Amino acid sequence: MLRKARVGDVPAMNHLRLQVRENRLSDPGRITAAMTTQAITAEGRGWVWVEQDEILGFGIARDANPSIWALFVLPDHEGRGIGGALHDAAVDWLWSRGAPRIWLSTDPDTRAARFYRDRGWRETAALPSGEVRLELQRPA
Repeated sequence: MLRKARVGDVPAMNHLRLQVRENRLSDPGRITAAMTTQAITAEGRGWVWVEQDEILGFGIARDANPSIWALFVLPDHEGRGIGGALHDAAVDWLWSRGAPRIWLSTDPDTRAARFYRDRGWRETAALPSGEVRLELQRPA
């Protein structure tokens, strides 16, 4: 079930973030509970996919500089449409807020990069971090 993320979900969201196999954080302490809370309460909105009281995936969209800040699914639950549902919720919300274009960054040549490209995102820059910037234009 997809629902809006709540502050009480943040510990599980951050724990899930550490379970992924690709796009792993080189410094796990870099993303704090305060940052995630700020992202879903003041800077944007988050969504979680929950089954049997367990968060299996989450996504976060930021509003001021329209972007996907996070989108992760537990590895054992990939390929079930959870990521697509989270992606669509975030993109639809950003379009409803008037965003003309959305961006994100991710590691190149990963399943995540392919996931976004398959949904129409286009690479616009190689970043100094080694990641690529992808953008999605608002449909006409």
